[in-house]
Amino acid sequence: MTPAINLAKKQRITHTVHEYDHDASHSSYGLEAAEKLNIPEARIFKTLVVMVDGKELAVGVIPVSSMLSMKRLAKAAKGKKAVMASPVDVERSTGYVLGGVSPLGQKKRLKTVIDASAQEFSTIYVSAGRRGLEIKLTPDDLLTLVNGAFAKITQ
Repeated sequence: MTPAINLAKKQRITHTVHEYDHDASHSSYGLEAAEKLNIPEARIFKTLVVMVDGKELAVGVIPVSSMLSMKRLAKAAKGKKAVMASPVDVERSTGYVLGGVSPLGQKKRLKTVIDASAQEFSTIYVSAGRRGLEIKLTPDDLLTLVNGAFAKITQ
């Protein structure tokens, strides 16, 4: 079990875990998940950690087929500017390795913004905290578990 799965269980959130054989040579973790689980890319969401205004880490959860708008995420996180966080900062703050970063069960709870497109689906998939492992849950349950907000944060 990962911290992400443990959190969903502890909070009694309806969820399912989906596992697939991760191929280290694949160029995109999220697109690999969509292909191997045979799920539309729009329903698989990736977790991106950014540094807002040079002082605070925040999380953007967006469809794997989309690009993050740094400007929109910074605004949604009540800041002016966002840049991708360093891999060291990501792993240290979340407790997860790159490619397996989940918005759930992070070591340090970070301000989290989920792209508004998630609300178009009854369920979405996010990393369950390990490469090759996804968790399916409702967008509203994800929002509750991360104490986050919905906003348009893609380009």
